[in-house]
Amino acid sequence: MKGMELCRGFFFDIAKPLLDRYFPELRYTAGLIGYGSDVLGYDDEVSRDHMWGPRFYLFLSPEDISRKGDILEIFSEHFPYQYQGFSVNFTQPDPQDNGVRRPALIASGRVDPLVFIETIDGFLEDEIGAASPSALDPFDWLAISEHRLLSLVSGTLFVDKLGMAERLAPLRYYPREVKAYLIASNWDIIASEQAFAKRCGALGDEAGSRLVCARIADRLMRLCFLYRETYAPYSKWFGTALERLDVDSELKRRVRLALEAPDVESREEHLVQAQALTADLHNQSGVTEPVAYRIEPYFGRDIRVIFAEKFAEKTAETLQGTPLEGVPLIGTLSQIGNLSAVADEVRYSRHIAAFYRGLSAR
Repeated sequence: MKGMELCRGFFFDIAKPLLDRYFPELRYTAGLIGYGSDVLGYDDEVSRDHMWGPRFYLFLSPEDISRKGDILEIFSEHFPYQYQGFSVNFTQPDPQDNGVRRPALIASGRVDPLVFIETIDGFLEDEIGAASPSALDPFDWLAISEHRLLSLVSGTLFVDKLGMAERLAPLRYYPREVKAYLIASNWDIIASEQAFAKRCGALGDEAGSRLVCARIADRLMRLCFLYRETYAPYSKWFGTALERLDVDSELKRRVRLALEAPDVESREEHLVQAQALTADLHNQSGVTEPVAYRIEPYFGRDIRVIFAEKFAEKTAETLQGTPLEGVPLIGTLSQIGNLSAVADEVRYSRHIAAFYRGLSAR
């Protein structure tokens, strides 16, 4: 059973009847949203060892949040010990493991469920650092973890009496100028190394060639998500999400073959073909006028490229007159998997946004 199905059933079968009985006038929103592989639909048996099981968020108005304790008391007294064979009781947060809670089946006593009760404002502040998504400027957007954005738009609201869906609507995808900035950035980053997979290999540096290939493949994959206006998940689910993304299967195949290539010649072939297919995706997207390209030698050398900078430059032109005009094309921190300690921490978002604002002022 997938977690989302489990949680939906748990809410409607167990929690909602209790809310209807003990708090009949309460206006609330409830659902499964935010953290978790179950929110994204990637959960499997391995996922079930922590922070997984019958659970949900309950959002209350600022006027009703004071009733949180009473509601948790009712849940603790009346929730069953199991639902669909899964423990409803969980351990206390582990201070040595980022507050992780694990299922802990009990046979007597009070249940400590994995239910979070918050206001919508408080939840959004915790998730993206802003209670009003519609007020975000382009620099704020660049400071938000892409995975967090995905976790918000992928969630499911079981009941929405407080209008949370409307509050979340501005987060559906990046604003036009932010999307264009990220597209230009990814092409520019590809351009900076487009000749190096072959060049490293020709020098006998097989490790270097593979690393460059992987970095370019990563950026091509990110471009696929951008053109399909779909937030990319963090590294654990990145490849899985690409396989489910609605892009040409040949493009996915070329990326995979480039990463698997046993020698530099086949690596270059698959990598440059993957770039060409991504260029076609760009030209079909309408982000800019079609950009002419061909696979050709890199300034007369025995290295084949499409000159990815053409796509970066053309897309950057669309940023003229926006706050992002002239900002260096570096993308976002959340597009670099091993920077999650900073990129995914909301407490740093204001500093990151200020960094981009500083770049724009130069």
